[in-house]
Amino acid sequence: MGTSPDPRDRKNIKAGLKVGIVLKKDQISGKTTEGIVKEILTNSSFHPHGIKVRLEDGQVGRVKVIFGEYSES
Repeated sequence: MGTSPDPRDRKNIKAGLKVGIVLKKDQISGKTTEGIVKEILTNSSFHPHGIKVRLEDGQVGRVKVIFGEYSES
């Protein structure tokens, strides 16, 4: 399959993408929460800790893993 896109690079993140984020409350444990990107909150093109996003369910965190395009099927 190949390597996953870099979650620290804003150009790799877009609305509708399925991602794993680390919520602020989970920063110490590193636990990830899966969801679909609704909005990108980081303005810079790169962030060393991951691009901050809001998921469709309203949760906010930094992207740690990109799963790919979301589809209903």
